[in-house]
Amino acid sequence: MKNNMDRRKFLKRSIIGATALTIIPRHVMGNGFIPPSDQLTKGIIGTGGMGRGHLNYAGTRLVAVCDVDKKHLELGRQLVSERIAAYHDFRELILDKNVDIVHIATPPHWHGIMSVEAAKAGKDIWCEKPMTRTIGEGKRVMEAVKQYGVKFRLNTWFRFADSFYGLGTPVRPLKKLVQSGMLGWPLKVTISKHTGFDWKFFWVGKENLAPETVPAELDYDMWLGPAPYKPYNSHRVHQTFRGYWDYDGGGLGDMGQHYIDPVQYLLGKDNTSPVKVEVDAPQQHPDAIGTWRSITYTYDDGCQIVLWGGDYGNPDTPYISGPNGNVYKNFVCDIPDWEKKLAAYPEPEEQVTDFIESVKTRKPFALNEQNGFRSSTIVNMGVVALRLNRTLHFDPVKLEFKNDEAANRLLDQPIRSPWNI
Repeated sequence: MKNNMDRRKFLKRSIIGATALTIIPRHVMGNGFIPPSDQLTKGIIGTGGMGRGHLNYAGTRLVAVCDVDKKHLELGRQLVSERIAAYHDFRELILDKNVDIVHIATPPHWHGIMSVEAAKAGKDIWCEKPMTRTIGEGKRVMEAVKQYGVKFRLNTWFRFADSFYGLGTPVRPLKKLVQSGMLGWPLKVTISKHTGFDWKFFWVGKENLAPETVPAELDYDMWLGPAPYKPYNSHRVHQTFRGYWDYDGGGLGDMGQHYIDPVQYLLGKDNTSPVKVEVDAPQQHPDAIGTWRSITYTYDDGCQIVLWGGDYGNPDTPYISGPNGNVYKNFVCDIPDWEKKLAAYPEPEEQVTDFIESVKTRKPFALNEQNGFRSSTIVNMGVVALRLNRTLHFDPVKLEFKNDEAANRLLDQPIRSPWNI
């Protein structure tokens, strides 16, 4: 831990000592220029489409990439004109002393292990969604981040930035409306194609895949990592891996935290979880993910989050429905003079929405390992209910399903040797 603390003091003091000769005063370079000596460094694990698409963030400099596919690794190496480190094994990138922030852009079955290993190495973490593939792995990440004192960002940003899909507004005004109490309580939020949220049902798997020859450039055993061994087929990896339970959760896994995390924030549920999940879906294949009609989550106070897949459901259903009013697509509210009334209420609490600020000040990021774990848990509760095709009851304190041994076996699924978390 001493080495980790020394590194953090080193960063906070704006990089002095051995690198002092490289510091260039800002006024020499002009307003807005950040000298390399002021930038945090980043390493990306997984340089497929997602990893390569998240390069340019102000205040960071890419110094290392890692991928088990040689073609992807070369594309990652070409992201910047400077010479950077390129690794086959993620553990080498994590231990690279030149890397401050580890960006995890792999399939979700790797997120838990990589996040925990990065935390152990004292590295701050930028992780793609979903946070983890299981509830148990998410719990372990949350514990490791706290234990080793690192900062964690989950890379879905809609609770604090950008227009929120079909609502046509940032989440902040929605949060203000909900916390004002004007809509009443409890609330039901319906996330569907009708309210502006498409669940991407093209992320489905194929049954009875025929074995294929592993491409020379891919280390398939390392790509599988902790996942159960299955014979290679091109549909299992890269762009289509989301269709298989071993690696993700289909359209729910892909878009769930994007769509649901802001709702958790709107409802003030960052420190708890639903107590019940119900599904209406065809029986799922044990390997290949299929589609579903609806998933309904209920909290102990009666609030609900309802997911409708495809064209299922009533097109006229509001996005938020409450005892005193409703909010529809494009931020249409049926409360008379609601905008004028809302102006009298206080604004939502400010958040740290710049991860670089979070790393430098050591303040928690807006979407971190704790509230990110809770929204990931919502997604993974739905995954377990779909796989078992039945209603489940959940204890948000013990973080386990009630009186359901089969469901609890899916909290912590077997990890292939030699990996562990």
